Amino acid sequence: MPLILGTNSIKDTGFNVANSCRFDTNASMTKTSSTGSNTKSTLSVWVKRSKLGAEQKIFNFTGGSNNFNIEFKSTDILAVSSYDGSSQMNLRPSRVFRDVSAWYHIVIAIDTTQGTAANRVKIYVNGVQESSFGTETYPAEDETIEMNGRNSTNPFVGQDGGDDKFFNGYLAELVWIDGSQLAADSFGEFDSDSGIWKPINVSGLTFGTNGFYLDFEASGNLGNDANGGTDLGETNIAATDQSIDTCTNNFVTGNPIAAQGGSAQSDSLLTFTEGNLLMAANSETGIATIGVSAGKWYWEVKVIADQDGLIIGACNEHFNINAELGYNSPSSPSAAKIFGYYGGNGNSMIVVGDGTSQSYGSAISVNDIIGVALDVDSADQTCTFYLNGSSQGSLDITNLGSGESYFPAVGNWSVADVSTSWNFGSPAFAISSGNTDGNGYGNFEYAVPSGYFALNTKNLAEYG
Repeated sequence: MPLILGTNSIKDTGFNVANSCRFDTNASMTKTSSTGSNTKSTLSVWVKRSKLGAEQKIFNFTGGSNNFNIEFKSTDILAVSSYDGSSQMNLRPSRVFRDVSAWYHIVIAIDTTQGTAANRVKIYVNGVQESSFGTETYPAEDETIEMNGRNSTNPFVGQDGGDDKFFNGYLAELVWIDGSQLAADSFGEFDSDSGIWKPINVSGLTFGTNGFYLDFEASGNLGNDANGGTDLGETNIAATDQSIDTCTNNFVTGNPIAAQGGSAQSDSLLTFTEGNLLMAANSETGIATIGVSAGKWYWEVKVIADQDGLIIGACNEHFNINAELGYNSPSSPSAAKIFGYYGGNGNSMIVVGDGTSQSYGSAISVNDIIGVALDVDSADQTCTFYLNGSSQGSLDITNLGSGESYFPAVGNWSVADVSTSWNFGSPAFAISSGNTDGNGYGNFEYAVPSGYFALNTKNLAEYG
């Protein structure tokens, strides 16, 4: 399987995708469809998942008991199905989709007029056609599928129109083609230098009667059809759900399947929402998807509720723990290190990896924004915390170990529930000022210190 735009880094993909849309529970889009092709259609979409282990609809047509579905099942496999009183098709590739740091490109290409059953529905992931299936039931030849106006079905993005099952994550470059079965190379290509699958410009395609193109570039109308057709109506989607975390510049988020203290995704003590940027914690620490061992990096954390016990900082790779292992100490406890700006019980101090702490800075309050400037690029490694744009002083973290990979981390070391929102440059909350790093990336509340950069794959390719 070729590399995808996840934790790997690529400087420039030629065609750049500006925006994605962040979908969370209760968020969806829909429009009314007219009569189109019921035998030929193609969906192309870039997907970055936020929540695992739950049934989630990416795209579907729903009309009463009749439906056509493209979804992730609770086992994290992809499923494509159609039902009109009985099953018309049911295809489930064997692979799972569990990398919450990566963008996947998914193409579902349908043409039931094909004489060969396996050609009637083709599934591509990152430019490669799937060939291994756990379930493989193709539609009959010339079968009329529940899509494009059949039985008055309407398309839904991010939700099952009949029984919810909302998608949690990011969608980019969503294209629905009515009337043609297109291969993956109509939407992407392999980069000649890296071999990474990347998007291409799709504006020249023929979209058909019910086709549409969501590029998510209009913040006030994220359901805008960039192909010029009728826009999709939005439910529980705001301008702040427009993201610059895309399949051509992938930003760091929180990681719901890695946490200190136990099973994050199923554990009520630590929950992630808003594209894994909003985190609520009780006696646990949330960790970001990507760590760094070189470079100078900046991010922000907004305190949403209850600062007591809150620690904002970073931890090394030994502190990270696989959620599925249950409640355990790190595999190498003596090597585990964490440091951060601590707001426990109205006090402010820095907590370091050797178990000690020291007074540091001003007290943290709800609605404060803490900036973190981490320098792991020099022999004398430092971290500077900013309270609402004001530096609280530089800290020497060299004694925590050179050559370590450090992951942004936010935790709560008390019984109180704290809530914070990470901003790695594509925030889930409104920004009043707007600042970028020196490369023009990111959207931060406060000025990015000179020489520091947002944590995304383009910057990581240059400095990481």
